[in-house]
Amino acid sequence: MITTPFGRPIARARRSTELGLVLVGFAITAAAYTLGALGRTATLPANIFPFLGVVLGLLLVAHIATRILAPGADPILLPMAALLNGIGYVFIARLDKKLAGLQATWTFIGVGAFIATLALVRRARDLRRFTWTFALVGLGLLMLPFVPHLGRSVNASRIWIRFGGINFQPGEFAKLALALFFAAYLVDRRELLAMATWRVGPFRLPQPRDLAPVLVAWAVSLVIMTGQRDLGSSLLFFALFVVMLWVASERASYLGIGTLLFAGGAYGAWRMFDHVKTRVTIWLNPWKTAQTSGYQIVQGAYALAWGGITGTGIGLGDPARVPAIPTDFILVAIGEELGLLGTTAVLVAYLFMVGSGLRIAIRAQHPFEKLLAVGLTTILGVQAFVIIGGVTRLVPLTGVTLPFVSYGGSSLVANYVLLALLLRISHDGAVEAGEVSG
Repeated sequence: MITTPFGRPIARARRSTELGLVLVGFAITAAAYTLGALGRTATLPANIFPFLGVVLGLLLVAHIATRILAPGADPILLPMAALLNGIGYVFIARLDKKLAGLQATWTFIGVGAFIATLALVRRARDLRRFTWTFALVGLGLLMLPFVPHLGRSVNASRIWIRFGGINFQPGEFAKLALALFFAAYLVDRRELLAMATWRVGPFRLPQPRDLAPVLVAWAVSLVIMTGQRDLGSSLLFFALFVVMLWVASERASYLGIGTLLFAGGAYGAWRMFDHVKTRVTIWLNPWKTAQTSGYQIVQGAYALAWGGITGTGIGLGDPARVPAIPTDFILVAIGEELGLLGTTAVLVAYLFMVGSGLRIAIRAQHPFEKLLAVGLTTILGVQAFVIIGGVTRLVPLTGVTLPFVSYGGSSLVANYVLLALLLRISHDGAVEAGEVSG
């Protein structure tokens, strides 16, 4: 294979594919923004062309950064993230102009964080040296909302901190730090964790001391669920650890034990804590309290039903009647105005991202990179599943954001950093496979 000044053919093909998909995503976003404006006022906004120019410029900057800093990386992830981010912005702008301005600012910061991560992390496996640093940072961020005068409760969940006039959720960045810690820790101990020398009846299990990490993760997840009243983050954090432990050890017993522990802890929390019991009650029968605690779920169900197969059209629905629509229930707005087809397109975009993440994990040459890619993909996939499942009543509503779509600066920036780490791992795998030069 001949190397040209522009890189190897595989790298050029991937970046050309990425550019084409980014332009398709831009076209969809531009069309949706235009239709949204026409649906509301029957006229085009005066700033539409400057706005679209800025959007296109931002996407091209992200693409050029990937082309220069990670030319061998997967070509699907960035376009799917850009599409989801664009669709989310269109609906946020359609619902609340003030939030749209803030989301635009956070998108700039997120893309900047994406580029900075690619520039600073030259090899993903070098992060393995900071195992315990990531552990301390992750746990510190998780506990930060408990600090007096710093932590804040919003909608009964104590997951926010206010610093210098800025509110953000430290848990969004804690997930990344803990994924890095878990990957490094589990790679070092995967052989011990894979051993099953403790016999309990007909079952062979790992030694109790080797189960200690699962027990610690279980306890921390319960602290989050009960202390911060954040069901979504506790489920996501625990699922992250159990999945990575299962993949590292290749023993399904960890998956089963972890599931039983979380189920037991969740049942205990349901019996002891009113806020958990309320969430479950609403999940089982929201119509019983349709005018009070179940109002959000019921109105969301009606909105999805009114959307039908093809939707009412962007700007022609009435999703604003659903509480917290730009954050927790942004999928309801999409479902009402784009219908089942639009909602399915969003789901397919997440499936593409999860599939790309798992493919990156399979192609990675180093165990740490493999495990980290699995962890990062788990964060993205489980978070999307938890909030989509909550909106559609598949699982109790937890209140996490829909990655890249919902309004939220902390989530958006953290997800762009996650995206950059996956692309870095993908590029490193391409270098190891000889597809691109280092």
